Amino acid sequence: MNRVLENLKARGLFQQCTDPEGLSRLMDEGPLTFYVGCDPTGPSLHIGHMVPFFAYRHLREAGHKGIALIGGGTARIGDPSGKTEMRRLLSYDRLDANAAAMTSQLHRFLGFDGDGARWVNNKDWLADLNYIDFLREIGSHFSVNRMLSFEAYKMRMESGLSFIEFNYQLLQSYDFLELYRRYGCRLQIGGDDQWGNIVAGHELIRRIEGIPVYGMTFPLVITADGKKMGKTEEGAIFLDRAITSPYAFFQYWRNVQDPDIRRFLLMFTFLPVEECEALTRSGKNPNEAKERLAWEVTALIHGTEAADKAMAGARAAFGGPGGDTAAMPLVRMPRQKFEAGYNVVDLFADAGLAATKSEARRLVQQGGAFAGTADALQGLTDIHALITWDQFSGEGELVLRAGKKRYCRIIST
Repeated sequence: MNRVLENLKARGLFQQCTDPEGLSRLMDEGPLTFYVGCDPTGPSLHIGHMVPFFAYRHLREAGHKGIALIGGGTARIGDPSGKTEMRRLLSYDRLDANAAAMTSQLHRFLGFDGDGARWVNNKDWLADLNYIDFLREIGSHFSVNRMLSFEAYKMRMESGLSFIEFNYQLLQSYDFLELYRRYGCRLQIGGDDQWGNIVAGHELIRRIEGIPVYGMTFPLVITADGKKMGKTEEGAIFLDRAITSPYAFFQYWRNVQDPDIRRFLLMFTFLPVEECEALTRSGKNPNEAKERLAWEVTALIHGTEAADKAMAGARAAFGGPGGDTAAMPLVRMPRQKFEAGYNVVDLFADAGLAATKSEARRLVQQGGAFAGTADALQGLTDIHALITWDQFSGEGELVLRAGKKRYCRIIST
């Protein structure tokens, strides 16, 4: 099998392929053009979106040419894959703004140069399609029975599938055809929930153009505790630092469960396979591997400076060497409140470590609230306790901790 395909398999970045042997032979012949698509349904990518883009970089580094397709057109109707109900339709202006933000994030990660790595927006060819002509040219090649055999549609038939969503597979298939015609694209990659759409595009090009193209998917990443990749109690882990700070991003990876460390090192870093294996060999301290994982992924998404600061903040929080509380999330509060005595429940709610005062009260009652300096945190169990100025450090700083993993530092104003 082709070397890059073997590498993707070794890293857990291979689930299904329409023709592995044929794709391997095509890759051996020289560089091929491939694409991966993502719809701008939100203001930022989250880490779960990134699995295909890590594969994109592996393919690029092997000399193949990549296209990142921003689905500004397909997002206007919404992909039913993996959804139990219809997506909320966003305004065109909102979709355009989301697409611009997503393109910027992907440029930082992929480095678009207009040749070996480029981006396109399918709005350019979908927005003004003539529907009658589209049905005659494209729709005539689709069997409704065949479409309903794919898991994405079968699952939605039970809860209700709208006609607008039913068109999505035709549009995504047309994207593949358009990219073949414009750039000679021969391979579509994506998450395994896209298998039906990818196969449909593969069959459409075979019918219309009479040439073989290929589809390949990656596993949907489920953590050891059965949750979708990148999800926490607080929500998804986004690439936009205004939504998920680099510190919180780092902490997500620093706190993955032990059974996930090796898999995530292989999938979400570009460390050699041998080094990933060495970091997770039996008898090694798993915290060292977690810290390396967290630094590598944070550096890839936010840069090495942000990764260094986040590591310093994490070490300060957990008492490791090289700690620096300056990297922790910062909240500014008036000194007068602490001089008068700040109720612990109000403080944790106001600092954002609890969504409501009721949640903050439960946090305290269950022994999950701590306050003090970074190296001397004290547990708080009395919901009537007052946090005073005397508990601040000599530098005028107070550190709060909620549970085992969430921290912030308070600076008085």
